[in-house]
Parts: sequence; C-alpha cells; structure tokens
Amino acid sequence: MTVIGIVGLPGSGKSEAAAVAREESVPVVTMGDVIRQACRDRGLDPATHHGEMAQTLREENGPDAIAQASLPHVEDALADSGTVVVDGIRSDVEVERFEDAFGEDFHLVEVWAPFETRAERLDLRGRDAGADEGGESLEERDARETGFGMDAAIEMADATIENTGSLDAFGSTVRTLLDEGVRGLETDPAATVEQR
Repeated sequence: MTVIGIVGLPGSGKSEAAAVAREESVPVVTMGDVIRQACRDRGLDPATHHGEMAQTLREENGPDAIAQASLPHVEDALADSGTVVVDGIRSDVEVERFEDAFGEDFHLVEVWAPFETRAERLDLRGRDAGADEGGESLEERDARETGFGMDAAIEMADATIENTGSLDAFGSTVRTLLDEGVRGLETDPAATVEQR
C-alpha cells in the first residue's frame, strides 16, 4: 500500500501529476472535490466560492476537515489499488492527518515551479482572472494557500519534483514516482529527495 500526497502552489502542476496517475490507472482522490461538493450542497457556485468554502469547512470542522472528509475516499480506492494519489493537500495539519492514517505508507511530494511559470500557465488556462472578473490574482491565491499552512506542508515533503521542463519530461518523472516510489526519484535530475 502506498499513498502519495501531492502538494504545491497554484499552477505548479499538481493537476497534471494527477492526470498522469489517472493515465497509469492509479486512482486519484482530489481533496478539492470535497470542497466543490460542499459548495453544491449549500447552493453555491464552486467556481466562485471554492476558497471561501475551504476556509468555512476548516472553521466549522477543524483545520484538517478536508483531509478527514477525504480519508474514506482514499481507503475505498486502496481496496482496489496498491497505490493511490491524493491531490490538493494544503496544510501541515492535513499532512499529519494522512500520516496518522497511513503511517510510513504515506509519502508527500511537492510539485514546484517558479512564480513566473505558474502565472503563465494559469493565464493560459484562464484561471487567473483579475478582480474585475471576480477572481483572485496569483499573489492572492498564493497568500491564501500559505495562510492555510501550505508553506509548512511543503517543508514536510519527502521529495520535490521541479516542473520547469517539457510536459513529457514531467510526466516521465511522475511515472517514475508511481512505479518506483519516492526513492526511485533519487536518480531523476528533475527531482530532489529529502533524506529523513
């Protein structure tokens, strides 16, 4: 059993890592789905209320509320697969929740890209709308994410994948992670493995 948590700032490539996992038939539990469902349950548009709802859930149910709500989905996926990817970890408290649940079978991997690269990616995806359009700037999104404790979660990562090259190269590194685990990244030039 292996549970791989993915952490990273907006636009770093977390969703692309999850897409590679799906291509490899590795189940992906997306923590944002819990938030989107909570929005729908309360009659709110997930596209505009996602960040607000994430904060509300944490205020109502504790800082690990989204991780706690995701655990049954991870456990269900593990019933059919030896490896599961968790996309969307945003705080050290969430990391601790998964570590408590899965122990040494849980591995946290940061996907990293510089600010300028992330801004270009989000702009291309139409996700970095300005305040005029009701969206948040990348600076605002980064501040919100680090406010949840993402910076502390990133510090806890077992490995970092630098996502600055081609999509094919990134996909190859993610496949190595899925096939060989974190230790398999030790020889990958796009990855850094922490010695713990």
